[in-house]
Amino acid sequence: MPAYFVTHITVPAHRHGLSLPLKASIMTYYISKTISNRTFEQVRAQAESALKTEGFGVLTVIDIQATMKAKLDKDYLPHVILGACNPVYADKVLSIEPRISTLLPCNLTLRELENGAIEVAAIDPAAAMTVVANDQVQAHALEVREKLCNVLNNI
Repeated sequence: MPAYFVTHITVPAHRHGLSLPLKASIMTYYISKTISNRTFEQVRAQAESALKTEGFGVLTVIDIQATMKAKLDKDYLPHVILGACNPVYADKVLSIEPRISTLLPCNLTLRELENGAIEVAAIDPAAAMTVVANDQVQAHALEVREKLCNVLNNI
């Protein structure tokens, strides 16, 4: 089992037989990493490159900052949602449970914090897929979680 160096992991480790290093802390539904000393644009480029390395493509980009300004005239710090898909795993889970498309794609978010750091976060697929209650789906979700942790570790 590879080491995870994300700052948050979302489901109790014992639930899925994982042994996590002390650098990880248990949260509820996402994995994340906070990055300092890089611009938002640099982190976004690195995130997209890391996603590609792990077999993900970015299908959608939602610019929260621009949307909230346009729709509500409200100011937000830079914040984007990258809708990422790994077609190999999407095919695997869709073949098992076609309605799982309601839970796709995997979202990776980047948001600038008040202190200038950038938080990169992703849904924990293992936590999200527990609603499906299918061991085959859960096994794939754990593999996708590992890939998303690799993405965070490589930014």
